[in-house]
Amino acid sequence: MRLLQAAAALVFALISFSASAQNYPAPKQGQWIAKDFKFHTGEVMPELRIAYTTVGEPSGQPVLVLHGTGGSASGMLTAAFAGELYGPGQPLDATKYYIIIPDSVGHGRSSKPSDGLKAKFPKYNYADMVDA
Repeated sequence: MRLLQAAAALVFALISFSASAQNYPAPKQGQWIAKDFKFHTGEVMPELRIAYTTVGEPSGQPVLVLHGTGGSASGMLTAAFAGELYGPGQPLDATKYYIIIPDSVGHGRSSKPSDGLKAKFPKYNYADMVDA
């Protein structure tokens, strides 16, 4: 019985923590298609998909948040990151700012070699990610 009570208390605490951790507007996902995107190598991809997540309203001051080389926009939405930045009174208060978090080329839901082109995917670098 004590084990069941302890488990119930833990579940309640986790639910309470996750509910309070997201004290900012719900993230929204979208994608943008770059037509005939030209990479630094000169290779052209007919459609390069750039996925993104936004937090806040488009009427807010836009802020671009970029993830690290091994991540995606989802890494910028963890309680430890977003919970400390996007909430009311925080540095990137989503009631004042429109936060845009793209998935870089090759990461997350953006176009990447594993989508099907594999080794035929154009060679890309950071300049291509910035241009996209």
